Amino acid sequence: MKVSKNIYLDLLSRYLKPHWPLVLALGVLLVIFTTLQFATPLLLGSFIDNATAGAPDATLFWLASGFLGMAFLTQVVSVVEVYVAENLGWLATNRLRADVAAHCLNLDMSYLNRFTPGELIERIDGDVAALGNFFSRFVVYLLGNLFLLLAVLGLLTYFDWRLGLVLSLVTVIGILVIIRIRNLATPMWQASRQAKANMFGFIEERLTGTEDIRSAGAISHTMSHLHRHQGRSLKTDVRAGLITAVITNNTRLFFAIGTASAFAMIIFLFQGGAISLGTAFLVYRYTEMLSRPIEEINHQIQDFQQATASIVRVKDLLNTPVSIKANPESQLRLPEQPPEVEFRGVSFEYADDEPVLENISFRLAPGQVLGLLGRSGSGKTTLSRLLFRLYDPTAGEIQLSQVNIADLPLAELRRHIGLVTQDSQLFHATVRDNLTFFDADIPDERIIEVIKELGLDGWLNRLEHGLETKLAPTGTSLSGGEAQLLSFARVFLKDPHLVILDEATSRLDPLTENRVKLAVDRLLKGRTAIIIAHRLATVQRVDQIMILDKGRILEFGPRESLASDASSQFARLLQIGLEDTLV
Repeated sequence: MKVSKNIYLDLLSRYLKPHWPLVLALGVLLVIFTTLQFATPLLLGSFIDNATAGAPDATLFWLASGFLGMAFLTQVVSVVEVYVAENLGWLATNRLRADVAAHCLNLDMSYLNRFTPGELIERIDGDVAALGNFFSRFVVYLLGNLFLLLAVLGLLTYFDWRLGLVLSLVTVIGILVIIRIRNLATPMWQASRQAKANMFGFIEERLTGTEDIRSAGAISHTMSHLHRHQGRSLKTDVRAGLITAVITNNTRLFFAIGTASAFAMIIFLFQGGAISLGTAFLVYRYTEMLSRPIEEINHQIQDFQQATASIVRVKDLLNTPVSIKANPESQLRLPEQPPEVEFRGVSFEYADDEPVLENISFRLAPGQVLGLLGRSGSGKTTLSRLLFRLYDPTAGEIQLSQVNIADLPLAELRRHIGLVTQDSQLFHATVRDNLTFFDADIPDERIIEVIKELGLDGWLNRLEHGLETKLAPTGTSLSGGEAQLLSFARVFLKDPHLVILDEATSRLDPLTENRVKLAVDRLLKGRTAIIIAHRLATVQRVDQIMILDKGRILEFGPRESLASDASSQFARLLQIGLEDTLV
């Protein structure tokens, strides 16, 4: 699989440029390390020649001391170099990881729904983590080892041109073979990463549904499917590993040939008196040293193969277009008052799917409450999500206070809208952070005031650490009613001008629903609101009624007028009962 070199250059430029001092320091450290590696054997060769020639002890002492000093300095530089490289790798990958996560948060929900959370986690963290060495070492190490390789071959040629020629030929052939087969494992590693993503997605889903799996007696079935995922992951890893091993063994084969050639040349030259014993040792030592840059280049090539597979997956994700776009230069602001809501010929459909909404047009006056009714799948939730611009309509436009929401900055639009759904998403964080969405500027007094309004003060007082109590993952330490009440508290703290209640009380028992009734009345007071309802009690507080059917408006008008009109669909629903009909 061929990947454009521009992709690599773009990533290196974008994520290493801000850290150029570290890149420069890493380059300098590598030059020093390479120079020390190259120079240290020269002292040892000189020591051998001087020892065999009967040199004074003082000379041998200083040569030995110099050798030990350079060996120690080499280790120090190596430790510092590893620290700088790791730091650089983490800085670059953390920035890339943040960019990928932010991009995912801005993608259309229809795209994100194609993947399990586990798959996305593997894309954001697993694939990016595989690029650490690519950012921190690949280019610098590749250049450094090529420099060391050329220096060693140059010195061996200086000792004897025949020796330099033979070893240069073996080295060039070895590198050409590596370059020729370097991409063979890339698609294998890409398949391996996808297999792991699928496995993590499966594990995440099953862990989330642990209670249902246990109660259904499906543990054996789940483990059987997990073994299949593990088997696929193992198979793809083995295939990629085998190709990588072929590349590694090719390198070792050429190195073995080079070493054998060097030994033959050493014997020939030493017996002919062309080189001294110290030089013979140097030839052997530098021939052995040739394996280091070749092995390191080979290691970098192997890592580069895995990195390429991850780069392709990360770039595919980053290149996924963000359909929800806002003009960053827009200065439009909504007035600090209940907005007028108007849909003008709005239609929406998912890619390659049937229309969800068709030609929706209505106007909701400021401060009015709309009751949105319809069977499951009629488009009620989709209509409310269009207001947030979680999706954009495929036709028509939506206006708030006569401003097209597509022209508003997303932050400005969403600041004015509050949402409570039937599914309460709670985080493994403190009560305070769950209520404020990690906004430290909201005072505790305001939070406690809202909690008292919702009748949760008794629950809060029972918590050992009050607002600083950390909730269990997914909110399992709360009852369904308590979790839903916390969702209402979030909206109270946000104080929006437009409120959407998406079947927010459908899972509450009658007693808990009565506890929030007064709070909901207060929340709706002085605000424009849309209530997606299943219960008669909820509909009684609305001003306008809209009934959707298969994405179209079946009926729209004032609640009292529709209720008094015996021929209206709403009147029939009241007579039959919403709970029995709208399911």
